[in-house]
Amino acid sequence: MRHTTPRPRCAPRPHRALRPGALLLALALLGSLVACGSSEEEGAPVLKWYARDEAGGVFGAAISDCNEAAEGRYTIELVPLPANADEQREQLVRRLAAEDGDIDLMNMDVPWTAEFANAGWIEEWPEDRAAAVTEGRIETTVETATYDDALYGAPLNTNAQLLWYRDDLVDEVPATWDQMVDQAEALAEEGEPHIIWTQGQRYEGLVVWFVSLLASAGGSVLDESGEEVSLETEPTREALEVMRRYSRSVAAPSALATAQEDQGRQGWETGEAAFMTNYGFVWPSANQLAPDIAADMGWAQYPGVVEGEPSRVVIGGFNIGIGAYGAHQDLAFDAASCLVGEDNQIRNATDAGLLPVSEALYSDPALTEAEAAVEGEPIERDGEPVLAFPYAETIKAALDTAVLRPQTPYYNDVSLAIISILHPTADIDPDDDVERLRDAISRALDGEGLL
Repeated sequence: MRHTTPRPRCAPRPHRALRPGALLLALALLGSLVACGSSEEEGAPVLKWYARDEAGGVFGAAISDCNEAAEGRYTIELVPLPANADEQREQLVRRLAAEDGDIDLMNMDVPWTAEFANAGWIEEWPEDRAAAVTEGRIETTVETATYDDALYGAPLNTNAQLLWYRDDLVDEVPATWDQMVDQAEALAEEGEPHIIWTQGQRYEGLVVWFVSLLASAGGSVLDESGEEVSLETEPTREALEVMRRYSRSVAAPSALATAQEDQGRQGWETGEAAFMTNYGFVWPSANQLAPDIAADMGWAQYPGVVEGEPSRVVIGGFNIGIGAYGAHQDLAFDAASCLVGEDNQIRNATDAGLLPVSEALYSDPALTEAEAAVEGEPIERDGEPVLAFPYAETIKAALDTAVLRPQTPYYNDVSLAIISILHPTADIDPDDDVERLRDAISRALDGEGLL
């Protein structure tokens, strides 16, 4: 990992390849946003942490603990971002492009690392500080915070999808999507619940689905350099064939083209489904709202594409980045190290469902024996408490082999290119769409995909 020489605070940064759209945005906003320096109260510097205010007040509790541990050296203050990740990115990009010094720390969705680092909007973690936020962490979570062999974020939480299924309907857990569709079609013929819920809406969830299938088939969107399109023909065709077959089958819900994660949760809780690919939030929800369904709810690894080959699923989560224009970056590194500490990781998981990034916590009783609750109220089924993370071992295995979305400064354009070609998934043409994807993503990497 390279080490950068500290520069004077608020000195101009060397410009990387900034696209015309970003440059115009910066010029337009420079006059309206703070250009340098964080807010300060009398006494300790105030470090602004831009993040979604998560459920359960977990970030507020972490701030309180870290402020106390700082012993007057700094005070962290939460600046709430919208719930929607796209809107979060938009707010951060507007401010960072205008060199706003109000952002000391920020929560970054894992695909943003390359974009923010390449633009010079976040600070590289010095080697002597990086160990505090990477040692003992799941390797793939550290990879999400890394760009050009340097660390640009502190892993805060992580996530990945699992296969959820009805064990009263399913005799053998399917290992591939084709096996799952076969079973769903057989259940439909018997008049049993048979729907498979996944994310088919024109949004980021569709990218997650495609990249997971592509990686499971042995392919990738970009080559190892991250600068050229890969999309090997056979793996890409296999992934697209899986998407089309499922989307045209009786297993697909009629609302697939507009389905996001929460629509899948709701459909699952009606009892119409036999399978669902989704995140762990569906577990406490089903136990609270549909306990009869939850009683027969099983979980397994995300389905693969090639029989006999292991599956891979896209990793999610957030990392904490240090703003490049803040006046107290040394203190911000300290604050981020505290905020991602293991005590806070456990609280984030048990109170808000945000999975830990530390390896050891997946076998810690504080996680594995934690009881599920909604808004602080414990969930019971048949008079017994429901565990919050009975699937901890399964999700840890998924995270260990998870795949990252394309690591490129132009990820937003690449994502839009994938969505534009693949939606709606029932219209996918595996023969033509391999080349169409290559062309669209190549144009995105060349800057031709900007609106």
